Amino acid sequence: MKSSLAQRCIAETLGTAFLLAAVVGSGIMAARLAGGNGALALLCNALPTGAILAVLILSFGPISGAHFNPVVTLAFVCRGELPGRVALLYAASQIAGGIAGVLAAHAMFDLPLWQISQTVRTGPAQWFAEFVATFGLVLVIFCCLRTAREAIPYAVGLYITAAYWFTASTSFANPAVTIARSLSDTFAGIAPGGVLAFIAAQIAGGVAGVAVAGLLYRPAAARAG
Repeated sequence: MKSSLAQRCIAETLGTAFLLAAVVGSGIMAARLAGGNGALALLCNALPTGAILAVLILSFGPISGAHFNPVVTLAFVCRGELPGRVALLYAASQIAGGIAGVLAAHAMFDLPLWQISQTVRTGPAQWFAEFVATFGLVLVIFCCLRTAREAIPYAVGLYITAAYWFTASTSFANPAVTIARSLSDTFAGIAPGGVLAFIAAQIAGGVAGVAVAGLLYRPAAARAG
């Protein structure tokens, strides 16, 4: 049975909320338990994030497609597979869910609910890292849609786990995540001054991912022509 638009938006809100609760909550727990070991803290932040992504895509994918990311939603718009009006509702749901997830994480760890991050993440290397992270994410999604649709939850979870480590920015790769993390002065935070540049790099990476995926899977005759 096809889900209603309301059901799809609720799924996007809940999924993004749980994603941010995992990102921020595991970051808080990691910082508390790692004893100042930054590498261990990052590992303890990356693993739960990848795991929860796989779980959330499996759970909510049949309802909304489990985007949880405005750039992924934009990618489907670029491919003509999602109307603009629905995309705007998805994006609003994702941003609202992300903020709710951060607030939930703060409440669970008995921290002030409303915070502003002081963690500076900026500069050309970080912006390029966000471009690469988002390009790879979108490319993985659309390649798997063509070749191994049932593997998408695991492919996305594993990709983000890996990208935490091979990108200088620790792979936000998601405007809703970026906005929400600016509201958490914890291990996973980003100062508000860095948000717009991150989002611009993510959008550019996502559009490039759509273009390259389309090129890779365009019929051979069309490529030759």
